[in-house]
Amino acid sequence: MADYILARKSRNIASNMVHIFLNLLLGIGSVLVTVLSGSPLLGLILVLASKWRIFAVRSRYLWLNIKSNLVDLIVGISVVLLTYYAGPEFLPVDFILMAFYCIWLLFIKPLSSEAATLAQSLIAVFLGMSAATIMTASLNSAVLILLAFLIGYAASRHVLSQSNDKDFTLTTLVCGLVFAEIAWLSYTWSIIYTFGSTGIRIPQLAIILTIFAFVYNYTRQAMIKYQDDFRFKHIIGPVIFGAVLIAVIVIGFSNPIFNI
Repeated sequence: MADYILARKSRNIASNMVHIFLNLLLGIGSVLVTVLSGSPLLGLILVLASKWRIFAVRSRYLWLNIKSNLVDLIVGISVVLLTYYAGPEFLPVDFILMAFYCIWLLFIKPLSSEAATLAQSLIAVFLGMSAATIMTASLNSAVLILLAFLIGYAASRHVLSQSNDKDFTLTTLVCGLVFAEIAWLSYTWSIIYTFGSTGIRIPQLAIILTIFAFVYNYTRQAMIKYQDDFRFKHIIGPVIFGAVLIAVIVIGFSNPIFNI
């Protein structure tokens, strides 16, 4: 029995080591091949290949699997696209994205608490909208609107799927539609904040929608918690803070020098 337990522990350790190695390989490799090849194709293939379990199911479960993994896919794809649009040479932003993706895969993604789920959703919104805004700068606005809807839907669903709500289809669709509306309104005046030669570029839209997603989720939780006794005072703090922060960003940090 002791030998069996020892052998099992050894296998678990070996399995964990392999798991860590593969995640580090994905986190580093997806950024590395994107920069070296000058194309996002290989990086995207690595990200999709890492999610092979999504497709290794019967067809009737395929769409459900895709929806359940949308947040992780958005983060991985966004890292590759942000790396690609940063340029064909290694910049500080590439190493930041590389390190972050490794941290995401090893430490953030496996978490399942309510706070962690919200953090995962907000990260997906920020990175996803950053990549979508930069990628669609010279494309038709419909592309950005569609991507914004998908990201809003995925982020909302990721949070709600961990809750006790039995049917959250309408809530997720509303969140996606609000994301799409905000993206449409901001398309004609897209602002991107740049930070010297680091390659870091942060779209204003990504910040605004991340703040909105936080306030939206806080409001939903408060409505569930207080139900019939719900009052605006229960959410006034986060709502006012979010509104003021967005107003400051839009009014004070929309210099045309950032316009793309």
